[in-house]
Amino acid sequence: MVDDEEPVRQIVSELIRRLGHDTVAAANLAEARRRSAEGPFDAVLLDVHLPDGDGLDFIPEVKDWPGSPEVVVFTGLGSPDGAELAITRRAWDYIEKPVTLNKLALPLSRLLQYRRERTPSPPLTDLREPRIIGGSSLIRDCLELVAKAAASPVNVLLAGATGTGKELFALAIHNNSHRKNKPFVVLDCAALPETLVESLLFGHAKGAFTGADSPSEGLIKQADGGTLFLDEIGDLPLNAQRSFLRVLQERRFRPVGGDREKESDFRLIAATHQNLELMVEEGRFRSDLLFRLKTIIIKLPPLNQRNRDILEIARYHLAKLCAKFGSEKKEFSPEFAEALTSYHWPGNVRELVNTLEWSLATAGREPTLFAMHLPEHIRVTLARSKVQKNDPPGIPAPDRGRKGVRTPLRLVPENGPGRSAPRIPLPSWKEYRRKGVHRLEAEYLVKLVSLTGGDMVRAGEISGIGRSRLYQLLREHGLSLRGDD
Repeated sequence: MVDDEEPVRQIVSELIRRLGHDTVAAANLAEARRRSAEGPFDAVLLDVHLPDGDGLDFIPEVKDWPGSPEVVVFTGLGSPDGAELAITRRAWDYIEKPVTLNKLALPLSRLLQYRRERTPSPPLTDLREPRIIGGSSLIRDCLELVAKAAASPVNVLLAGATGTGKELFALAIHNNSHRKNKPFVVLDCAALPETLVESLLFGHAKGAFTGADSPSEGLIKQADGGTLFLDEIGDLPLNAQRSFLRVLQERRFRPVGGDREKESDFRLIAATHQNLELMVEEGRFRSDLLFRLKTIIIKLPPLNQRNRDILEIARYHLAKLCAKFGSEKKEFSPEFAEALTSYHWPGNVRELVNTLEWSLATAGREPTLFAMHLPEHIRVTLARSKVQKNDPPGIPAPDRGRKGVRTPLRLVPENGPGRSAPRIPLPSWKEYRRKGVHRLEAEYLVKLVSLTGGDMVRAGEISGIGRSRLYQLLREHGLSLRGDD
């Protein structure tokens, strides 16, 4: 269990012991990392707001611990967005404080039942796709779904940001299926003129339109027996969506201008970087087509959630680029490697490969890649990030002068002479004051709970706060004086 408030750790540890389980407690993420060696653990109960980081960002790291423990997130400041983020990052459950026996018993019971009964995943060593690099839990989960999709004839939807490798995963599904010796046909829906979509998909008869001097076989027919991969299917025009839906249902279609229907036994894999559910709400995508597409959904993680995979991916692609350009093998300097793992990679693996190509060209015949060989915008981003971490903006460090005597602090406007706007916006006084009061209240209540040992009468005497108001404050800050109410 990871929580920075000692009374909460004590209360929840006692609740877990009542349920018959052992527990190890940590006050922050750093201590949790150290104590992870005491596992393997079945579950990690994780607070969100911790002194050294965000618990939700810590979930992928926990899933990489031995035994890949399940994560139960609990927080005193719950929100629908936080709950959604926890689940999308593969948390088992999301619980609001105060954590009581009733709230904890059923999720833990189901969690442990699941871990006892789950069947081994399909073997991944037989996957015929060596270009998918990485051993993080996120990528392992994706590969498990690839193995399941390859063994099934159902439609697959690949969802992920640009550059995450959606076509590579589609090809992996095809190459590991019984259709591997048949065509793999690709159509990028984002690059299609709307007037040509149906002709490209269904084909056309001779004379069907101006310029149709000969009949053409569409991509659906070309994929007969194999796989049809529709990239960026969110850009498929609505008219084509309606026509394509019938093809998915019947596996029959009529070429443009044709008088006979044709058949095609194809397997569909679609991909998108867009939110198709939102597009359905906005009337830009058909709900019935979306239901057909998402029989199996594989969500590809962005590269900044796969930090442990970055160097492995980079070395793989650097070796390929060296071979492609006929250059000698190169090594990463420690600073270059640190820069690769520190940068946030908004363009994902595609941006990483382009960056390596740039660095390789910049280094020329030099055998080692240094941070100086990175593109300027990456170096600038990392430099700004370091400065922001080390120096609170707009608050200069006090000058102690000679002999350790502190000289008066001079407050300099952040925008300064010649600057039109501050680099980082300052919150309003009202918001700043509200957050400060909230923090001080929480600190006081934690000390109060610790001092009184949960005695409500004693807590009221010390604090001078009425019982109803005290209960209200405890609820607001996710605390409980009694663990089983």
